[in-house]
Amino acid sequence: MTFQTLALISVLGLAGPLLAWRRSWHLPVILGELAAGIIFGTTGFGVLDPAEPTFAFIANIGFAVVMFVAGTHVPVRNAAIRSALGTGALRAVLVGVAAALLGPLVSDFFDMGHGAMYAVLIASSSAALVLPVIDSQGLTGKPVLELTAQVAIADAACVVALPLMIDPRHAGRAALGALAVAAAAVVVYFVLRYLETSGIRHRMHKISEDRQFALELRVSLALLFLLGALATRSQVSIMLAGFALGLAVAAVGEPRRVARQLFGISDGFLAPLFFIWLGARLNLREFGQQPHLILLGLALGGAAVLAHALMRLSGQPIPFGVMASAQIGVPVAAVTVGTQLHVLKPGEASALMLGALITVAATAWAARAIPATPPAAGSNGAAEPEPPSPKSPS
Repeated sequence: MTFQTLALISVLGLAGPLLAWRRSWHLPVILGELAAGIIFGTTGFGVLDPAEPTFAFIANIGFAVVMFVAGTHVPVRNAAIRSALGTGALRAVLVGVAAALLGPLVSDFFDMGHGAMYAVLIASSSAALVLPVIDSQGLTGKPVLELTAQVAIADAACVVALPLMIDPRHAGRAALGALAVAAAAVVVYFVLRYLETSGIRHRMHKISEDRQFALELRVSLALLFLLGALATRSQVSIMLAGFALGLAVAAVGEPRRVARQLFGISDGFLAPLFFIWLGARLNLREFGQQPHLILLGLALGGAAVLAHALMRLSGQPIPFGVMASAQIGVPVAAVTVGTQLHVLKPGEASALMLGALITVAATAWAARAIPATPPAAGSNGAAEPEPPSPKSPS
């Protein structure tokens, strides 16, 4: 990789904010970054080589950071959401049951052999997409809390399930690796909790702020890379390492200063680089060779929207159910991990991303269909106030 390539990637990264400039469209920033990668990568001009080792390695770092940030934004400490956990969990399970039927059906129809993986994709949600829409629309009330709980549970569960389902032949090995990463994340949680309750973290924060050491960011990245090393040694995706560490940090309470620092390092450089690299890897020319894969993408996106909209039977308004179908992080992880493990068929990665884009379009429609409600006096809405939250693929 050269400085010319880095300069090009930095310029292409601006396509994300430009495409998402109009707030009313509810488009995630990563769409522009993926499009830029597609245009300048394998599908388009071929200027960017996703197989270049340095480019690929930095993109993997970006993937880990993106999943870490996604985990920190799961609202595990929000007391208001706990009252809606029962209904949210029930709907997440019911969507999972519907997905377990639809996933193999889609897979068998297109003869892909990935029924379990498709089921996880159909059942998944993205807190990083749904929560900003809730905030921007000013939505409040019990249905919103139930939606938030449902999305958070589905997001976490599908991130954990994906490594086990994407390659069933090695599910046992993946399960052991996932347990090792999860156990390490639990240890990290208790250590961080001790540092917080004992006041050590606060004293470190004060010294770091006064002397500009950025200690908390350094420690966060060190922990992330340690869990990433454990994940790679255990032969599981760094996706799980990043997300598990993010959940541990969210459970303790992420310091606002660290959130701002992560926002800068993630959204300013590593996340755009990762999504541009991912777009550069996609080969949409394969759609021309195998046009039925376009139908596969449409089927996956439609099945995800249908499975979530069926929650109308449990009393959830259809726009809320459709909004819960929003997915980015899990399909991105499926494409990244599946390509690394060489388990995806030619063109299948592009079909998975097309399915995700269908859910994003459906969520944009649902956001317009739900009338905004001003927050009640003294209310914080559906989630605790946070600094500007980075995007994520979850």
